[in-house]
Amino acid sequence: MQLKFKDYKAILDIVEFIKNYNKKNIKIMEICGTHTMSIAKSGIRSILPNNIKLISGPGCPVCVTAITRIDEILSLVQNKDIIITTFGDMLKVPGSVDRMSLSTLKSMGAKVEIVYSAMDALTIAEKNPDYEVVFLGIGFETTAPGTAIAIKEAKAKNIKNFSVFSLHKFVEPALRALLNSDDFDVDAFICPGHVSAILGIKGFEFLAKEYKKPSVITGFEPEDIIVAIYKIIMQFEKNFAIIENEYLRVVTYEGNKIAQDVMNEVFEPVDDIWRGIGLIPQSGMGIRDCYSEYDTVKKFNIKLDYQEKTTACKCGEVIKGMMEPNECPLFAKICSPENPVGPCMVSSEGACAAYYKYLRV
Repeated sequence: MQLKFKDYKAILDIVEFIKNYNKKNIKIMEICGTHTMSIAKSGIRSILPNNIKLISGPGCPVCVTAITRIDEILSLVQNKDIIITTFGDMLKVPGSVDRMSLSTLKSMGAKVEIVYSAMDALTIAEKNPDYEVVFLGIGFETTAPGTAIAIKEAKAKNIKNFSVFSLHKFVEPALRALLNSDDFDVDAFICPGHVSAILGIKGFEFLAKEYKKPSVITGFEPEDIIVAIYKIIMQFEKNFAIIENEYLRVVTYEGNKIAQDVMNEVFEPVDDIWRGIGLIPQSGMGIRDCYSEYDTVKKFNIKLDYQEKTTACKCGEVIKGMMEPNECPLFAKICSPENPVGPCMVSSEGACAAYYKYLRV
């Protein structure tokens, strides 16, 4: 069944079906921070029966950035000749020492600027030729093409004082790492609409074909998510696993080939560390040698640490779906958006931030 978007009568019928469904126990993981926030804001969990559970996965790029990378960034920003440019979500993520953050160092005089794109950072570099401008490349396949375009533009214009600290990551290796782990307990997936717009349906076919996990690509309106839950239930009822596309208004089978090509031209897969998960082979986006002059790690000879540091923060368990945010002993006691201990409370896509804002009791 393919519903028309915002066919409210059909949606109400589906809601009643879901509320009364009691045949199977199904754990569904959403792997997009925007889905996480929409689910919390709209109160979707309140209509679910006890046998249907939604679990937040590694869908927040800021949240999966390892604390070792945060420490490396905080060390870099103390160079007085460097301007760090970043999305706002990164500003308050604490490092491992005294919970220092970019925001803290900015208040002490460090040069940190919030930008909305990599091209904004490149503009800052053009206007400040006496400073090195570093852009923190955060995000999955959704934002990586924009960073790649900025790097290509910098090379075309011969802008020498611009570089990217690539924290971009591929989604598939992380999902495979979770699925291959012994303690992973998820039955189905709500796939990310933004990433799927780039990768297409084919980017997530492995979930159903190889792991036999019913999966639905959907948008971010509550109606989208409710339909995705319904379609997952129907797959279990009919005893099959496929990847369904409920986001037809945006996602195609092949995805955005132009974005894929520019991303693959500038970036290559490298081993990288994920908060809470650890080192995942070929999961990071390293800048290719032909663009190495725009690679912050090479430019400033940063020795990357691939060992995750242990803290009291339980973001890692939340990211892996092993713990709900309100089960963390720090939640809403020591850790809050004003006083964050970990990135899941900082990011606008973080599960802890979503729970704190909409589900805290």
